[in-house]
Amino acid sequence: MPVATPEQYAAMLDAAQKGGYAYPAVNITSLATINGALKAFAEAGSDGIIQVSTGGGKFASGLHVGDEAYGAIVLAEATHLLAEKYDILVALHTDHCHPEKVDSFLKPLLEASRKRKAEGKNVLFQSHMLDASTLPLEENMKLSQELLKECAELDIILEVEAGVVGGEEDGVDNSGLPDDKLYTTTEDMITVYESLNGLGRFLFAATFGNVHGAYKPGAVKLKPTILRDGQKAVTDKYGAEAEMDLVFHGGSGSTLEEIRETLEYGVVKMNIDTDTQYAFTRPVVTHICQNIEGVLKIDGEVGVKGQYDPRSYIKKGEQGVCDRLKVACDDLLSTGKTIYKK
Repeated sequence: MPVATPEQYAAMLDAAQKGGYAYPAVNITSLATINGALKAFAEAGSDGIIQVSTGGGKFASGLHVGDEAYGAIVLAEATHLLAEKYDILVALHTDHCHPEKVDSFLKPLLEASRKRKAEGKNVLFQSHMLDASTLPLEENMKLSQELLKECAELDIILEVEAGVVGGEEDGVDNSGLPDDKLYTTTEDMITVYESLNGLGRFLFAATFGNVHGAYKPGAVKLKPTILRDGQKAVTDKYGAEAEMDLVFHGGSGSTLEEIRETLEYGVVKMNIDTDTQYAFTRPVVTHICQNIEGVLKIDGEVGVKGQYDPRSYIKKGEQGVCDRLKVACDDLLSTGKTIYKK
């Protein structure tokens, strides 16, 4: 099945909201990580979201080019082709585009979708994230409104964020922020709804203590009730149909109980990056350590070609991503719930 159309993506999000589950949104950087993600979703019988960050795009474009948007296009086009071999739906998404990179990253990707649509094809990405959370909320919403209108013209969903996800990811370091910056207020959630309602469909990454990176369970102090209280304030004021599609960032180190609780409050997407990075790297390192004499030409020996051939260990990394992502599907209750119809 090709990558989900905008209509299919909307149906995916509706099904998750109605069914009380969420989709893992996995960051990819290469063909191996794309294939690992697709294999995981297929084996889990789950639809899912494959996403590209600015850093992931830059990496994928190669050391010589180093172009974030171009690399993202390469990864997205590859996913469109590879997804045709699977019987589940995946949507393509971009992660954490900060205001200073809107013109160099987000706008070229919207233009690529515009060209594809003019050719009668699916849009390149089904959703994009604008992370303007470092701006005052009024400025954040003004920029979000402008981009949401442009996205809506292409049937693309925009993800926005109010409140800052702590920790470090992709070169953006929000560690050391005061606690009040890590928690979206009820008033903020009402403002986001009122600012964006009617302009197009949006996802909202409300923060409730989330922190990017790897942490032991209990180290991150989440307050999922922030989502509950914010949703209630919005729906009390505007009706049940005003319930927002929420996104959970920085889930590493969260307990299963905390993850499941967020599903009750409208979370339909949870980002997973740190855990799948480790899941890729661990088996690669194990391969190197167990085959060190074959991988390295020690003391003038010739090594073992089958052991230093990059395919011998990269495929193990691909499987590592697959295995960890299937756990995420189970945690988020999306396993066995694909809406794809053969």
